[in-house]
Amino acid sequence: MDINNNNINNNNTVPTQFYDQLVTDFDQANGVMWCYANPSPRPCFTPELLQDLMRFLNVVKNKVVSDRGAGLSPSIKYLILGSYRPGIFSLGGDLNLFVNCIRDHDRERLEKYMKLSLDVLYGTYSNMDVPITTIALIRGNALGAGFEGALACDYLVAERSVQLGFPEVLFNMFPGMGAYSFLARRISPVEVERMILSGRIYTAEELFQLGVVDFLADDGMGVSEVKNLMKKHEKNSNTRKSLLKIRNRVNPVTFDELIDIGNIWVDAAMSLSERELKVMQRLVRSQDKIAESLVQTIGISEKRVRL
Repeated sequence: MDINNNNINNNNTVPTQFYDQLVTDFDQANGVMWCYANPSPRPCFTPELLQDLMRFLNVVKNKVVSDRGAGLSPSIKYLILGSYRPGIFSLGGDLNLFVNCIRDHDRERLEKYMKLSLDVLYGTYSNMDVPITTIALIRGNALGAGFEGALACDYLVAERSVQLGFPEVLFNMFPGMGAYSFLARRISPVEVERMILSGRIYTAEELFQLGVVDFLADDGMGVSEVKNLMKKHEKNSNTRKSLLKIRNRVNPVTFDELIDIGNIWVDAAMSLSERELKVMQRLVRSQDKIAESLVQTIGISEKRVRL
């Protein structure tokens, strides 16, 4: 599928929805829902993107529930989450919003953002309590909350040279939207803390060797690798689905755990100094430059796309 255009397959049974910051496509023949983030004004988790993702997840859930209620096999079996912007999966949370909230002493607004983020994250992790498989397709850099969002999926497919990590320590913060919870299910807590405290940015190949990335693709071959994964999944789906259930039973991540950590994150954010906020602002300016170059590269701006 060529995602560098907005040709949406409208010959499907999924209700039409409009999104400001998502590009979606439904492969009805194979039961595959593709969802690409297209955030604005910068490639991060804006409140608008989070709201679109929450609505999108609910559409997927309602469709699967409707199919099952009618005695039909679910028309959506796989949900692929990626990015519409080349070279960038996500640069993380909305730092500009964070700075404004902290300077205005607006804890309520920051908490609202945190809770919306965790609603989306937990909805992804729990598969909305319906029988689908989620796959993160990482073909560009995934930092901070972008990396956390990918970790919430059942499988991570990443192209070999993309970079992933948690740079929050640069402004005396930590990734508070599930990083510790999800990584500790894949690697030891000692390694998790080393990763967070170092602020080191890893290649996908390094994280594959550590067991964080599930499937490694050559650069430019991420979509093909996802398709190969789905073919393998179909051959022994009973075993794979059962193993995913076992994984979540042995090492469950609860919503209460995520909220408790999110509140620790809000407390830490509200105590940042002006010097640390200036570091965040410099990163925002860097994100703005990246966003501008991406728009020039692929010729897109904010578009309303439907599925």
